[in-house]
Amino acid sequence: MTSVNVNGLRAAAKKGFVEWLANTSADVLCLQEVRAEPPQLPEGIRQPDGWHVVHAPAAAKGRAGVSLYTRREPDRIQVGFGSAEFDGSGRYVEVDLPGITVASLYLPSGEVGTERQDEKIRFMGEFLAYLKALKERAAADGREVLVCGDWNIAHQEADLKNWRGNKKNSGFLPEEREWLTTVFGETEGGYVDVVRTLHPDVEGPYSWWSYRGQAFDRDTGWRIDLHVATPGLAAKAVKGYVERAATHAERWSDHAPVTVVYDR
Repeated sequence: MTSVNVNGLRAAAKKGFVEWLANTSADVLCLQEVRAEPPQLPEGIRQPDGWHVVHAPAAAKGRAGVSLYTRREPDRIQVGFGSAEFDGSGRYVEVDLPGITVASLYLPSGEVGTERQDEKIRFMGEFLAYLKALKERAAADGREVLVCGDWNIAHQEADLKNWRGNKKNSGFLPEEREWLTTVFGETEGGYVDVVRTLHPDVEGPYSWWSYRGQAFDRDTGWRIDLHVATPGLAAKAVKGYVERAATHAERWSDHAPVTVVYDR
């Protein structure tokens, strides 16, 4: 299972995404920030051979957009999570596969002191309620849940290099971090941060680096692209890693794919 914010799928396709897709062994691929309507995508990306694809573009042109690529045809497809405000914003799509519901999430990025941050907080409130209901529904059906995506929040100090300088910035605000703690709380959300569980005592592994300066070369990054799973599935995770490009020039997004191998 792989998740990646492509920072514009058409641009990524010209920089190396096509070749990456041809070589990935993932069974499921969650994309965020696609920023295109399906007809605008090249055929080899819109509906590549060997994949079943669901695109959920935003109503606002050139914004957001999430997609799900699966090797087998989904049993059910759902765009949005029942939100009057956000279901047309290209930020959530889920599918049912045998024994598991998989979703691609692009949580708003926010900006302190602006309407964007207010929007992010509203999204978080609605989405937490949905996550809890989804987990309960899945459990009743004997299913696991995996929500992959760009969560746009670094949970702990180990999740971003320059945490001291970001205490008052969106993405590392106390209320945002507390929200993720609730998502991961055993008595509240009940979900598991899979990659952190696999790498409990390390800084990172980071998945996003600014294009500014030498952030990538110095590994001054953020770990905001997450695999968030129900405990049963999380327990089956055997390996989790970031597919970091070898050099700055070989990047096709400012994010890198985050891949987790789960035992069947």
